[in-house]
Amino acid sequence: MVKKLPVLLICLILGTLGATLSAAEVTFVRIWPAWRDADSFVRISEYFGGGENSGRQTVLRTQAEQRSGFYFLVRTSNPGAAHAGARFELKVIKPDSPATRTYTFTTAVPVKGHVFNLGLTGADWPGKDTQPVAWQLRLLAADGHELGVSQSFLWSK
Repeated sequence: MVKKLPVLLICLILGTLGATLSAAEVTFVRIWPAWRDADSFVRISEYFGGGENSGRQTVLRTQAEQRSGFYFLVRTSNPGAAHAGARFELKVIKPDSPATRTYTFTTAVPVKGHVFNLGLTGADWPGKDTQPVAWQLRLLAADGHELGVSQSFLWSK
C-alpha cells in the first residue's frame, strides 16, 4: 500500500494538470480600438498586381469592399485546440445613439497567438473623428459557448 501511494499521487497530479490545461480558453492579450485609413492596409505586392495581403493577421470587415474604418485590433492567445467556425461578437454604442449595435465576424481561431483586425467599415462607422462610447467583444465557439470576453471601462457601468 505504501508503494502505491506515490504512484497514486502522481496520477492524481497529472490528471488535475491535464484537466486544467484542457479547460483553458482563448484570452485577449490586448485590444486596440482605432481608426485606420485604407492606405494603411496597402502592401507592396498590391502595386505588382497582387490582391490584398494581410500578412499574418486576419482582417475581417463589416463591408468587405471598404478598407477605411474603425478597427479593433485583437491579439489572442489560445493554449488549447484550434476553433473552426468561431465568431467574434462585437457590441458597440456610438456617440450618436444610445442603442447597442451588434456586429458578427466568423473566423477560425488558430492555436497559440494570432492577431485579428475587426473593422467597422463603410456605412457601419460614421467617420474618422468618431470614437465609440462603449464596447464589448466576445469570442464564441461554433457551438455558442463563450471562449473569451473583454469590454471597455464604460461598458461595465
